[in-house]
Amino acid sequence: MTNDTRFITTVWRIMDQLKQTTQLEEALSANLDIFCDVTECETGYIWMKSTDDDRIYILATKAPVDQSGVSVRVGQGVIGSVYNGKSSEVVYSTDPRAEGSDDAPLLGSTSLVVPMRTPFGSYGVLQLNDPAGGFSDDDIKLVENCCSLIALDIEDKELEFKPGKDRVPLVSLRGIIKEFLSGEEIRRILKGIDLDVYEGELLVVLGESGCGKSTMLNIIGGMDQATDGQLLIEGKDFSHPSEDELTRFRRDYIGFIFQSYNLMPNLSALENIEFIAEISEHPLESEEMLSMVGLADKSENMPSSMSGGQQQRVCIARAIVKDPKIILADEPTAALDFHTGQEVLKLIESIVREHGTTVIMVTHNIEIAKMADRVIRLKDGLISSIRVNPHPLHAEDLSW
Repeated sequence: MTNDTRFITTVWRIMDQLKQTTQLEEALSANLDIFCDVTECETGYIWMKSTDDDRIYILATKAPVDQSGVSVRVGQGVIGSVYNGKSSEVVYSTDPRAEGSDDAPLLGSTSLVVPMRTPFGSYGVLQLNDPAGGFSDDDIKLVENCCSLIALDIEDKELEFKPGKDRVPLVSLRGIIKEFLSGEEIRRILKGIDLDVYEGELLVVLGESGCGKSTMLNIIGGMDQATDGQLLIEGKDFSHPSEDELTRFRRDYIGFIFQSYNLMPNLSALENIEFIAEISEHPLESEEMLSMVGLADKSENMPSSMSGGQQQRVCIARAIVKDPKIILADEPTAALDFHTGQEVLKLIESIVREHGTTVIMVTHNIEIAKMADRVIRLKDGLISSIRVNPHPLHAEDLSW
């Protein structure tokens, strides 16, 4: 491909992404993938200036480590300095501006840092790390022009970035590795997961089959144990719990929503919920939970007489009756049609937005990611990208 063809193709791809969406974070996340692809960079970040304070925050990440909460002050470190400047820079991890700064650990051995600006103002910074063949003059020119296009689009659409407040993680994964014995071979499903999960957020996990999504969920939920690494629950090491600790954790701290519902067939809808309530330490009212999911008139129905959507609603009521800190949802809409799936997502949205419960949802459905606070993408056992969604859509606005 000639440089002219490469330039035109990349600009067209960038503009096409900007045209397709009015959601800032979705467009920037997609464009970060394009930038990393065209420059053959291993990792990259898009930093955006907050309209609420004098800091620049990571909005989109293409890296195996969760850095979505990192921010720097304008003028601080390499990112803050380039944001204030008028031109891009190729910088190195030894840059004196990085010393003591929050952006120092994110620099590659070689990084291209480009401000996203127009003649009327600066909006953010693109950072690309460790290209396979270094950064050529053509690479730099191409990235600079595309960053100008992005800044113009942000300005034209009057898009704003308002990050959430600093939060303390409920759950932290550090270097999580999971291996399985397959015949005489050992298969490594998770290859070093670093992730923080925060109170009151909806976290959506995307990825192809076999990438480790459900395995990661099972480790968080105490249904499986990591081969190596550390699991922290509210800052306390929970990597090797006793059987009693594990039982209490699964019983009182975690709620589960399964794709296959897992209702007890010989119990009615209400009895399925009451069964969980009776073994929980501080349960909510079972009848109220059934009413909350819109099934007050189905309390005596057995699972076999209920539709898939109704069974999933019972499963949601059963998950929230124990009043858990976190609900884990593994493909909760996969077996449902669009209308029923959307109704289930509305319930999950209300659990997060109205009740403040944290929900981690695994799905293949990319559209569902638009309602998330953050979107994590797994690939081949590692986190390949993380993006913050400062303006989540409502479930009723989704379509697929």
